Amino acid sequence: MVRRDPQVRTPDVPKPEEISLQMVLDALVDPVRRSIVIQLSESSTDLSCGAIDVPVAPSTSTHHFKVLREAGIISQYYVGTSRMNTLRRLEIDNRFPGLLEAYIRAGRTE
Repeated sequence: MVRRDPQVRTPDVPKPEEISLQMVLDALVDPVRRSIVIQLSESSTDLSCGAIDVPVAPSTSTHHFKVLREAGIISQYYVGTSRMNTLRRLEIDNRFPGLLEAYIRAGRTE
């Protein structure tokens, strides 16, 4: 796990070499998580959890964000009380070239 500055509230994420293809595929199979990844990929800025449109209760969306973070697909950090999300596109692309782009492109056509 990547440890962050203790002064900045940032949940731990796996190091790129700790991310397995199975972890990523398991996380991406869910339609709610697919929607989160696509929205993050289309945004020019990081998005708070509340700014991402998901058709589930807040407690359930928290679970989906956690799955994506623990799989290494997103990272999160706090700005005040808002948890911001960013897609770890570069790390995923370096580890599994073309996977994320193909997934996002396929998800847009569904």
